[in-house]
Amino acid sequence: MALRWLDDITADDVDSVGGKAASLGELAGAGLPVPPAFVVTADTYRSFVQDTGIEAALSETVDVDTEDSQALAAAAEHAQELILETAVPDSVRDELLAAFDDLDHDVVAVRSSATAEDLPDASFAGQQETFLNVGRADLLDRVRECWASLFTQRAIYYRQEQGFSHDAVDIAVVVQAMVDADESGVLFTSHPSTGAERAIVEAAWGLGEAVVSGAVSPDNYVVDRESGRVEEVTVAEKKVMHVRDGDDTVERAVPDDKREQRVLGTETLNQLVEMGERVEDHYGTPQDVEWAIADDTLYLLQSRPITTIDESGATDGADAGVADGGAMTGQQDGVLVSGLGASPGQVAGSVRLVSKLDQLDKVEPGDIIVTEMTTPDMVPAMERAAGIVTDQGGMTSHAAIVSRELGVPAVVGTDAGTDRLQDGQDVTIDGDKGIVEPGATAAADEPEPSSAADGTDAGPAPKPMTGTEIKVNVSIPAAAERAAATGADGVGLLRIEHMILSTSKTPERYVEDHGERAYVDEIVDGVRTVAEAFYPRPVRVRTLDAPTDEFRQLDGGENEPAEHNPMLGYRGIRRSLDRPETFRLELDAIARLYDLGYDNVEVMLPLVNDAEDVLQARQLLESAGIDPDKRTWGVMVETPASALGIEQLCETGIDFASFGTNDLTQYTLAVDRNNEAVAGRFDELHPAVLELIGQTIETCREHDVATSICGQAGSKPEMVRYLVNEGVTSISANVDAVRDVQQEVKRVEQRLLLESVRES
Repeated sequence: MALRWLDDITADDVDSVGGKAASLGELAGAGLPVPPAFVVTADTYRSFVQDTGIEAALSETVDVDTEDSQALAAAAEHAQELILETAVPDSVRDELLAAFDDLDHDVVAVRSSATAEDLPDASFAGQQETFLNVGRADLLDRVRECWASLFTQRAIYYRQEQGFSHDAVDIAVVVQAMVDADESGVLFTSHPSTGAERAIVEAAWGLGEAVVSGAVSPDNYVVDRESGRVEEVTVAEKKVMHVRDGDDTVERAVPDDKREQRVLGTETLNQLVEMGERVEDHYGTPQDVEWAIADDTLYLLQSRPITTIDESGATDGADAGVADGGAMTGQQDGVLVSGLGASPGQVAGSVRLVSKLDQLDKVEPGDIIVTEMTTPDMVPAMERAAGIVTDQGGMTSHAAIVSRELGVPAVVGTDAGTDRLQDGQDVTIDGDKGIVEPGATAAADEPEPSSAADGTDAGPAPKPMTGTEIKVNVSIPAAAERAAATGADGVGLLRIEHMILSTSKTPERYVEDHGERAYVDEIVDGVRTVAEAFYPRPVRVRTLDAPTDEFRQLDGGENEPAEHNPMLGYRGIRRSLDRPETFRLELDAIARLYDLGYDNVEVMLPLVNDAEDVLQARQLLESAGIDPDKRTWGVMVETPASALGIEQLCETGIDFASFGTNDLTQYTLAVDRNNEAVAGRFDELHPAVLELIGQTIETCREHDVATSICGQAGSKPEMVRYLVNEGVTSISANVDAVRDVQQEVKRVEQRLLLESVRES
């Protein structure tokens, strides 16, 4: 038999059906409302790779050096092709389609259930695929895609790092009737940090993926299980929901009349809590339950134990649900919330929740800012803070970039930090591991000394002698001294937008309120701070490149266009050329800096597509009194169009071309770098991205145009090695990575020199 029905599965069958399916089988067997399902067993997968003769080829394909990113990418692609291009045996095909028909649902959810998901010393969870709204015609393809997801780059790398043989991990696939949910969410049967008998329910409109992924802020309900009384109701503004659209799951705006409407009534809450108690009774331990409601029918989709309860801190009575350790916590022992470690270091402090700009004044030196996401006008408070925690954002978010430059530990993308942490709560954040723990368990990191032992100024840190220049990225003037102390050869990227956005007004509104001279002064003061700290080393200033969604949050933002994807929209040089009167003020500021003697300032134009963009900008430079033949200026290479048209760009008279790998990667791979749903596909080392970079460097060298990199990838050793081998002129890294990049470049250059000597 290729499959087993959920009703016949128990916890003892984990080796055959994987952890996810075994849990669902237990719940179904206990009479709980689990949607019907069958499971394509792990034995079926193993038989597939053996009987079709691809097992040996798979094993050979993935036997690579996982530190070699290109080899790893090629191995993953080939391994997945082997599975996806191999036909499922007819007997298995017929059995699966017959089972689909027996489910009597037009669409299903197809979920991977790896047999090694819940090992005590390794976690494979989240590495394999899930597909929603799958019809009969696509069932076999989706099952094979689940099988193939055993061989993504991430999965191959993880197994080798953990010492697991690739053929020791099998995979089952759950095929479950799709619940077209009207409401959905998560239920904690007991308080997840204290263990108090208070059920906590999160709920939102539509499918549960919006809640689990953090795409929406859900309603929050607290119910006293003993009395059944609803103690607390927090109704969130639910802006989006995930819904079924044919065979796809799409994100839609919540209708205006439901955005701030309470999702769950008291009767439904009681029904949920009762179901949760049955699940907890069955397993004998508090549970974290995923649920959905469709056509007024409640379904249980998944359940797992709560692992974060602090047994020593659990209390009874009215205070049981309140921190010190009372905030809702993540699913790791002793961890309140977890996310991405965006800025290294460990620091302790008191939480300061910031939901509005007028709350920034409460942030004192040594506090931990906890907010949905940071914006440029929060920088003064970020400079005072000891650490940063955000609900949203990735490694290239504002919070991540600024925190690294300030040397402040940061954890971003926690999804629920503002819900689970409380004002005044003492916590320790670890910016390396990406976790927040209760209590002041660590002292703040000691700052790097800036003076010599004898009390004299130590000056910039000594830099290894390299042919490739090593520069540094700077976002805010306040970080200039720290950046200069790295010994960098200059600034490869100074973002002008952070100076403008920190005024809390759009450029047009600022000029309207304060005049053109004041606007120019803001830019001059910010750039001069950095240019002075680095003089005579060059400072490359990028003209305005903020997307409209950042402007829309400011005073005057109501006049900004509403864009579905601002990353693809009205930003960079296209905005500057469309609003020459505002762009002229930026150029006037640069011209004044030249008049003040800061001849180390260079101009960099963002998001150019072709030579026409550059020629128009050149005319505006000349109109502002900046001679392009005497001053150093250049462009960002951030789109495939600019990389492929680099020869024409060189012919416009530019002095340099600088790679913005964050944008170049997202535009080459069609991966929105702000979309967490596809974050795993964002890879600056993808062969296509590297090919564009390599071609650009070669063409620029032929035209005597310097090349550099100022994107996030410039701090990665793999990218550094590639660039030096290709002959890049300079590399600009994040403040915290400059010294490592200097050493890495030195090693690569010495190797190339040695190889040259040996060949001669």
